[in-house]
Amino acid sequence: MKALIFGGGGQLGRALAAAAGPGEETVGLSHDDCDIGDAAEVAEALRRHAPDIVFNAAALTAVDAQEETPEEAMRINGAAPGHIAAACKAAGARLLHVSTDFVFDGEKGSPYQPSDPTGPASVYGESKLAGERAVQSAFPEAAIVRTAWVYAAEGGNFVNTMLRLMAERDELGVVADQIGTPTHAASLARALWALARAGASGIHHFTDAGVAGWYDFAVAIEEEGRALGLHGGCRVRPIRTEDYPTPAARPAYSVLDKSATWALTGTPDHWRAELRKMLAKKKALS
Repeated sequence: MKALIFGGGGQLGRALAAAAGPGEETVGLSHDDCDIGDAAEVAEALRRHAPDIVFNAAALTAVDAQEETPEEAMRINGAAPGHIAAACKAAGARLLHVSTDFVFDGEKGSPYQPSDPTGPASVYGESKLAGERAVQSAFPEAAIVRTAWVYAAEGGNFVNTMLRLMAERDELGVVADQIGTPTHAASLARALWALARAGASGIHHFTDAGVAGWYDFAVAIEEEGRALGLHGGCRVRPIRTEDYPTPAARPAYSVLDKSATWALTGTPDHWRAELRKMLAKKKALS
């Protein structure tokens, strides 16, 4: 099976390439290789590489910055997935498109089912929801996989930001009243491949196991990172969302119900176990 990965240079794209199994070939395309906002470029990429399956791991993910650039967010996160879906349908390739917990408003208070009503509270969430709808319209047989709080040993993400700040400061305040689930990119990549091999379609939810607030996540990063010598120690204190205002609203509770997806992929490890694996890899790379 040959897989084409849009967003091949990002943390999830690299993890997807690393997770390929025997007989599975991958080609990763970055923005420099293909502007997914250009339908003609996308169609040419599929013609040139002739994949059996396409993973769309490309997106604009700087949530606050997108409040200032909604047109570009809609071009890349909203319209581009439709271009990819249409090209996949025309080429006879299957598609797994990656989406986000930010399509929900976070007010439900219990884990979100794939069928629950959406209601994004930010430009990022609105653009990602538009992308889901574009995929469904162009290629109803595609699979859409919502995930959350993705991180890896390399790249820009919450874990690496925390490690950098913990090495620079004695104390950090981290929001404690936004609840979700951290997800290791390697774990997500394994799940996406499992769904691809199973011929999945429709909307799926996947994160690692467990639940956390950003504060809990930061405390785990501090403890595990300090044990590995990645920083010298830093006090992490909980703060409220209102104490740390941001341009974009975040869902207060965006835990996803993954039970149906886990029946296909297997139950992943708890998020803290996956964090420990990632930090050990980061230590080995340092």
